[in-house]
Amino acid sequence: MSRKSPKEARAYRKSRIRKKIAGTPERLRLSVYRGNTNIYSQIIDDTKGVTLVAASSMDPEIKGKVKGFTVETAKQVGELLAQKAKAKGIENVVFDRGGYRYHGKVKALSEGARSGGLKF
Repeated sequence: MSRKSPKEARAYRKSRIRKKIAGTPERLRLSVYRGNTNIYSQIIDDTKGVTLVAASSMDPEIKGKVKGFTVETAKQVGELLAQKAKAKGIENVVFDRGGYRYHGKVKALSEGARSGGLKF
C-alpha cells in the first residue's frame, strides 16, 4: 500500500479542481499559491494563457506594513489584488483555491478580495 506525499496529494486535488474551473474572458480565474513564508495570487485568462494581475505578500505595499506571514497579511494581499484588478476593469472572477483547504490564509485572501470589490 503506497501513500501519496502531501505534495502529490495537493497536486491531485488541484487537478480535480482545475477540471471544473477555467478562466473565461467574462469570468477570469483567481488562482492562489500558499508557500511556507508567502502567499501569491494571480488573475488569469485561461483562453489566452496570460496572467493579467498578480499580487503577493512580497509586494512592497504589503511587505513594509505587516511583520510575518499571518492571516492579516493574506487579507491585505487579497485587497491589493482587488485594487489592481479594479484598475484594469476586472470585476468578476472564479476562485481557484489551488488544492488548499478553504480556511485560514486562503479564506482570508478571498475575503480580502471580496471586500476590495471582486465578485466571485
